[in-house]
Amino acid sequence: MENLLSENADLISQYIVPWSIKIIAAVLIYIIGRWVAKLVVKSVVKLMEKSKVDESLRDFVGNIVGAVLTIFIIIAAIEQLGVDTTSIMAIFAAAGLAVGLALKDSLSNFSAGVMLILFKPFKLGDLVTAGGSTGVVEGIQIFNTIMRTGDNQEIIIPNSHIYGASIINMSTRDTRRVDLVIGIGYDDNIGKAKQLIENIIAKNSLILTDPAPTIMVLELGDSCIDIAVRPWVKTGDYWIVRADLLQTIKETFDDQGISIPYPQRDVHMISNTVEKAAAL
Repeated sequence: MENLLSENADLISQYIVPWSIKIIAAVLIYIIGRWVAKLVVKSVVKLMEKSKVDESLRDFVGNIVGAVLTIFIIIAAIEQLGVDTTSIMAIFAAAGLAVGLALKDSLSNFSAGVMLILFKPFKLGDLVTAGGSTGVVEGIQIFNTIMRTGDNQEIIIPNSHIYGASIINMSTRDTRRVDLVIGIGYDDNIGKAKQLIENIIAKNSLILTDPAPTIMVLELGDSCIDIAVRPWVKTGDYWIVRADLLQTIKETFDDQGISIPYPQRDVHMISNTVEKAAAL
């Protein structure tokens, strides 16, 4: 009887008590670690809220931070039980490498999306040319940017295609210059044409006086004299003013007898060449 009690006591002291302590410690590490992880995630999210980071990015980063901390907490708890975690870390590293290679394009789009959200080269409602397309920005997401074209088509562009190329934002500035090139014939009066254009610009209330419009001879072309017409307008009035100027200038020039030439070629036939060709 005494031997049995002694063996039980040895069993309790050698195995049950140490393992009970390890299990309790592992559980405490997990519980306390999870609590600390939640506090860290909340702090990170609040910090990004104060920095006015996009909500979708806040949620994504919060989930990533929470998942990484949870993995470390689980490994620490397992290690407390006496399990060698080296092989577990190697498995996680290999899995992470495999996932990274498989999701290379997605990670590239994600990193580009983060840069777009943080540095804000454009915002919702801006008219931009990016990723080979032009349209109004309707959504900036983690992996894609959504744009709407002028004919109401939706374009979804991967963020890596946008951030890796030039971005033209036509809505950032309050004012924009309308650049027109109007051609007149060599027989037309340049001074009269410029005066007519000045009168048209002066009558348009949407054209700004500061900066002053520019009207000048740009080039002596093959079939016409090119006159540059460059008035300034508010960005929102750009397309209205551009269309109105083109129509009004054409109608005014027609009324005043000033031609707007189009490319043409004169072909001169030599009779001797034609006769020789016919004889052959």
